[in-house]
Amino acid sequence: MDISHYDALRHFADSWGLVYMMAIFLAVVAFLFRPGAKSHADAAARIPLDDAHPLQRGNDR
Repeated sequence: MDISHYDALRHFADSWGLVYMMAIFLAVVAFLFRPGAKSHADAAARIPLDDAHPLQRGNDR
């Protein structure tokens, strides 16, 4: 029986694609909950509120 190229790719995505996406999800979760991540996340959250170096947008100020 000849399986078309589409069916072979679909079978691969149905089986190993799920494993791949689950591995990426777990890696992101592990990255976010690693020790020391809170201080980096807090620093990134304060970037929009940092007025030490405002952007120069011309003479509108």
